[in-house]
Amino acid sequence: MTRLGFAHWLTLPIVAAGLLGACGGGSNDNSATGTLRLSLTDAPACGYDSVFVTVEKVRVHKSGSATDSDSGWAEVVLASPQRVDLLTLTNGTLLPLGQTALPAGTYTQMRLVLTPNGPRAPWPNAITPTGGSETALTTPSGQQSGLKANIDITVNPDTVADFAIDFDACKSFVRAGNSGQIILKPVLTVIPIVSTSITGWVDAALDMGKTSVSAQVAGMPVRATPPDAAGRFVLSPVPTGTYNIVITAPGRANAVMTGVPVAASGPTTIGSSLVRLVPPASAASAVASGTVSVNGSVLNTQAAVRALQVLTAGPTIEVGYAGADATTGAYSMTLPTAAPAQVAYAASAATFPFSAAPSDAGRYRLEASAPTFAVKTTDVTLPAAPVPFVFP
Repeated sequence: MTRLGFAHWLTLPIVAAGLLGACGGGSNDNSATGTLRLSLTDAPACGYDSVFVTVEKVRVHKSGSATDSDSGWAEVVLASPQRVDLLTLTNGTLLPLGQTALPAGTYTQMRLVLTPNGPRAPWPNAITPTGGSETALTTPSGQQSGLKANIDITVNPDTVADFAIDFDACKSFVRAGNSGQIILKPVLTVIPIVSTSITGWVDAALDMGKTSVSAQVAGMPVRATPPDAAGRFVLSPVPTGTYNIVITAPGRANAVMTGVPVAASGPTTIGSSLVRLVPPASAASAVASGTVSVNGSVLNTQAAVRALQVLTAGPTIEVGYAGADATTGAYSMTLPTAAPAQVAYAASAATFPFSAAPSDAGRYRLEASAPTFAVKTTDVTLPAAPVPFVFP
């Protein structure tokens, strides 16, 4: 199997000890114990009809550098391995994985242990590209020890620390040329389970299966989901704070609602089934593409490219993402060339009058990342020639 590194994980600063402060101060006293409870959820998928993974257990350790043989590991072990289609875990749906008592303190390493694939279907870990057939995922040869993530979870004495593992099915898989092989390159976020959420409705005419609604901070998605068939979306769990709600959909301009508050007092609701977010049409689109090479090679770079829009009179938002092909290093994103649009949040608004930013039409910032290297950026106006990214 192909060996993948896991240095490029997304760990948000919102997963912090302070979020559990109401339960008492943090402690690293091994004589005190608390409980860690974990669930699994998912962000949108891009171009897949199903994404199956089979979870056996989750391991956590207080040391980010602990090896498999070190003592101090705590485990949440499922009663039996759970095969789940990640695409069913959207709009706030959570799959409970279990809980375990463990010494109180701060944990900085997590490993998600999957059941290895066998020689024939049904494979424990498999994926179905849209219009294709189910195929086995190529998973890391080190899978038995678990897929490693850097975390920052505090478990306080005599309390339950409740967290969700957000397995981003849109960003966690890369293709390998024309071989048909799809490789698991997991992007996980570990977030606290809280009672707050953002609920809203988008235009019923959108292609819901290809539409994404995300809550973002400074151009980084915190939670994302596709709307349901009726256009309703639920972003949950969402920690308290202020967010930009970003909508991307085929045939529409990128749209953002700014300043959406999330408070501990309860969920935030945007509009209703009669008052919807309607992104303006985009009659044209263009492809942002290129290659990524690392140390002179395009093979297995584990690189990814984000498409950002930096609104002249607004925020920076993420509107596209592509992993570099494991064989060719190629990346490609189809993006609207119409002017992005924004509207400010207003409680109980009767309409959402998006305002276009003509000076930003077709303008994107491509941001490439590869493990252990500094991020590289290039600004383009689409249509544009392919953009290569070369590391170092």
